[in-house]
Amino acid sequence: MEQLYKDARTLERMRAGLLGAYVDAFARQLIDQGYARPSIRYSLQLVADFGRWLMQRRILVSRVTPESLSGYLRDRTRRGHFRPGDASILRRLRNLLAEQGIVVEDPPIAPTAVEQLETEFRYYLERERRLAPATVFHYLEFARRFLAQMVPKGEASLAHVQAADVVDFVQREAARLHHAKRAKLMTTAVRSFLQYARYRGLIEADLKPSVPAVANWSMASLPRALSAVELQRLLASCERGTAVGRRNWAILLLLARLGLRAGEVTALTLDDIDWAAAELCIQGAGVSANRLPLPHEVGAALADYLRDGRPACTSRRVFVRMRAPTRGFKSSSAVSTVVRRALARAGLDPAHHGAHLLRHTVATQMLRQGASLAEIGELLRHRSPQTTMIYAKVDLDLLRPLALPWPGGVS
Repeated sequence: MEQLYKDARTLERMRAGLLGAYVDAFARQLIDQGYARPSIRYSLQLVADFGRWLMQRRILVSRVTPESLSGYLRDRTRRGHFRPGDASILRRLRNLLAEQGIVVEDPPIAPTAVEQLETEFRYYLERERRLAPATVFHYLEFARRFLAQMVPKGEASLAHVQAADVVDFVQREAARLHHAKRAKLMTTAVRSFLQYARYRGLIEADLKPSVPAVANWSMASLPRALSAVELQRLLASCERGTAVGRRNWAILLLLARLGLRAGEVTALTLDDIDWAAAELCIQGAGVSANRLPLPHEVGAALADYLRDGRPACTSRRVFVRMRAPTRGFKSSSAVSTVVRRALARAGLDPAHHGAHLLRHTVATQMLRQGASLAEIGELLRHRSPQTTMIYAKVDLDLLRPLALPWPGGVS
């Protein structure tokens, strides 16, 4: 607090209010999260004003509820003092009070039978099947929709579900999704849930085979990739003189040189970089992990960002937000956003704009430089050789001489 206010009387006034006992801890939290001094001082003034509002209404600190926050914000709006971000500041304050045991939380509402089943299914996916968090998230999404349609009254009984019900659900969902890959993920999730339901004894018949397959022609399309010239334009678009530019440069090199997935870049931690061995430890699905060589160019970009670009924070994630609260990316979409913005700066407009575009580019360049499909699959960490086979038809110039002449020739 002393580094925020030079006037001792201001400090005394801030610490004297109803919430004064907690302002030092709150200020320290905001400092640790990378907030600028003006933002912290405004937050503390808001807390002091909220404390006065609580005193006027004789509300104890231990009884501060989300409804109390909403009531104060409505009153603040009527007074013309509301600013965007006020609600977020007060939620952080209440979370701090809850962590310190000051706020008396209402007893949790007992979950319904369906909610309990969803929780148990999640534990099964995480602990027994060892699936990646993103996969668990998608499986739960479709399992929740399946349960909502099969047991709309909230009861966890699935004894009445028949094969026809499963087929109807899959057909409705496939029509809603409008995307073959998404629909295929949905059917996989439903099969997994039906397998779990039978394992739990919730259904007697094996309904897993009744899930229809989604039409998905193998290798029906070419993987989208950038040419060598386009990739160079993309990388040159980074403004490496700024902290954001150094961060984005390191992200793009990880994608363009090692073919990492967006989720793998997001999850990368400081402990995953082995500087002595020049290796990266990439966490795969479940408990598996892969070690990849760290090229000099990529290592130099990471070191430059960590030394002169990454803000100080408590997060162990390599890539963090540059604005407060300073923490790791919330999801892999942030990495794809970095790619999309770089493509726009470079004046490139490929068919796909996400991070996976650079993964395809890595594989395509390796193939054209003479790498085998096995080597490509090893770098990209494909589980099945079939996944890598799509790159066998990337270079049309090499494949064209292998094509048989059309019977009868050309008229």
